[in-house]
This record gives sequence, C-alpha cells and structure tokens, in this order.
Amino acid sequence: MRKLQVQGVHHITLTGADRQTSLDFWEGVLGMPFIFDQPNLDNPDEGHLYFDPGDGRLITIFTNEARTPVHRRTPTDPGCVHHLAFNVSKATFSQTIDRLDARGIGHSGVKDRGFMDSIYFKDPLGLLIELACYRFEPPMGCSHADVMIEAHRRRVAQGDHHIAEVHLADAIEALVARRQQSLSEDRSAKDPYGRG
Repeated sequence: MRKLQVQGVHHITLTGADRQTSLDFWEGVLGMPFIFDQPNLDNPDEGHLYFDPGDGRLITIFTNEARTPVHRRTPTDPGCVHHLAFNVSKATFSQTIDRLDARGIGHSGVKDRGFMDSIYFKDPLGLLIELACYRFEPPMGCSHADVMIEAHRRRVAQGDHHIAEVHLADAIEALVARRQQSLSEDRSAKDPYGRG
C-alpha cells in the first residue's frame, strides 16, 4: 500500500446562499479578493464564486438566488465542518474586536491558545469563523508546523498541559541551532556581563 501524499489545501468549497451575501461577507468583511466567477459545472442552477484568502489558495462558494441566509449555527455533528480559521497579522488582530463591534457582529473576544490568539464569530449562514494570529514567526527556512512539532515535543517532555510561549521560544532556538551553521565550537548560552 502507498499513501496519496497531499501538499496543502487546494481549495475549500462551501454552500452559500445568494451571490450578494457571499460577496458581502467574503470580500466585504474578510477582505478576500473576488477572483473568479463561473457557473457550478455540476449544477446549472448555481453560481461558483472564488475568493483568495491571502495565500493564493482558494475559498469557493456555491450560490443560488433561491437560497436565503439562515443565521443559526451550522451543524457540528460528526463529519460536519466545525469552523474555518484564517491567519491574520498582529496589526489586524489588534483591530478585530473594534471592527466586528462597529458592524454589530457578535464574537467570542480574544481566546488564548498558548501558541496563538483567536477570535470567533459566525458568517451570515451560521458557520463559525476563527481569525487566528500566531505568537511567533518561524526561523528562516522553517514553517509554522516545524516550530509547532518541536514545541509539542518539548511540552510533552516537560509534562506541561498545553503549548506555551516558553515552548515556542525554546523550539525556535533549537531549530536555528540545527539548521544554521556557526563557526563557534560552543554555541551554548553565555553571560557577557560577567554576573554569574
């Protein structure tokens, strides 16, 4: 047996309501450029809108003018999508509460996730949306996943409940030491101030 090795999310497609609701939310609230528009090739009664979430991948929405937004929470039964999370910069994250409040959009407030901060709110159809902001930048040549797995190993080895910033900082230091060469024979921490 062999795996079917994936290399990232190609796109996520959601069932939307009418076209304007989709445009108003995905571009008008979340700022995703509307980049492609065609009929749903499997259902001629639907449109298929494409949005760029900021990384060149795609969020696509099937629209139908006969469908109206339903504002209750989408199902969270097994097999259903619980929420979608989108990365935002620290600058944007710091403005999120004010900008959601200005639109009258209810939200969770800031949630501390140890390695990131999150805010949750619902789209016009009741799908839970998360805006997430990492608390770290990976070293050059590393991904966020590289830092997360190294921080996870450190957290488990120390018997800690969840990843905290100390695990992230130690993980970043370890990744730099492994990936970046140095002419120094001893790269351990030093005290150049002579206080110890």
